[in-house]
Amino acid sequence: MHDLCCGIIPPMTPRHRLAFGLTVPALVLFVVACSQEPAKPAAEVALAPAPAAPPPAVRIYVTNETSGDLTVINGDTQTVMATASLGKRPRGIQASPDGKMLYVALSGSPPAGPGVDPKTLPPADRTADGIGEVDADTYKLKRVIHAGADPEQLAVSRDGTRLYVANEDTETLSVVDVASGTVIAAVKVGEEPEGVTIRPDGKVVYVTCEGDGAVFAIDTQTNTLLKRIPVGPRPRSIAFLPDGSRGYVSLENQGAIAVFDATQQKFLRLITLEGQGNTPKPRPMGLAVNPDGSTVYVTTGSFGHLFFIDPVKNATVTSFEVGQRPWGIALMPGGTIAYTANGPSNDVSVVDLVAKQIVKKITAGNRPWGVAIIAR
Repeated sequence: MHDLCCGIIPPMTPRHRLAFGLTVPALVLFVVACSQEPAKPAAEVALAPAPAAPPPAVRIYVTNETSGDLTVINGDTQTVMATASLGKRPRGIQASPDGKMLYVALSGSPPAGPGVDPKTLPPADRTADGIGEVDADTYKLKRVIHAGADPEQLAVSRDGTRLYVANEDTETLSVVDVASGTVIAAVKVGEEPEGVTIRPDGKVVYVTCEGDGAVFAIDTQTNTLLKRIPVGPRPRSIAFLPDGSRGYVSLENQGAIAVFDATQQKFLRLITLEGQGNTPKPRPMGLAVNPDGSTVYVTTGSFGHLFFIDPVKNATVTSFEVGQRPWGIALMPGGTIAYTANGPSNDVSVVDLVAKQIVKKITAGNRPWGVAIIAR
């Protein structure tokens, strides 16, 4: 057989061909194959790179206030897929309408709880204030938009061209042009503005003012104040029914949710969150509304529970413990799963809203604060 591969073909009788197990056509193919270059060892064969795995359909983004970074969670596997540096005190977070960008409120002001004398705190680092624009796919900080002092929460316009930013230290709402990164208007509101939410039709933006006990309604076309709506002590967040008819405001110091008419801009009623046994009073913080409008969900900070509110009956349906000091909350598009950011325990709770139970806790950074979800 060696002679065949060297091109020396001895005469072959039919008996020889039968002994080799070769017919004439097969013999020709065998000789041609042997005349080719020897195959390269496996180590020398160039392998095509494996195609990159597609990104998960849903990603959950969590801001970590103390560690200054972003935790990215795979919504398919409920596991952490990345951690990205952001800057000082990232808190409020919102996604652009097209899901390509994230906007994160960054602040150089030192943390201060209720009743803390500002004079006892270290000076603020105003160079750290701004809105971080983050690529939702690479998690890279593209730029920091300077949008007034000490931003805490923000909202993005329906077309993605404007940001509305609460500036706690200056008692203003900054209106930012995204393309240029400049403040095009600063609307005076009440003391300690925090929560910012746009009505579903995009025509009015609302700001909660903790020290003022009121919600301020601002026209998004003219950037002018429409009305001040008294709601109760220390309002924190706002959420709306899908049709925009009613708004819900968490009142931290009253343990209640204020309901207001979002078309006539007037207060309607309070919904009290009842505590259990000898536990502290609920301290409502974050809000989310089921996409079908059936339920309003409320996190309660140090009380540790997630409350379900029926917007038809204006009453609590149920509540259960979800973690240590749950704050930010966001819902999956289908409205069956929620994520809550639990500050002291440095984790995120995955909550089955149908079964009304925690299905998993995911470790985040130091003091998780806000949650945003992008689904594609």
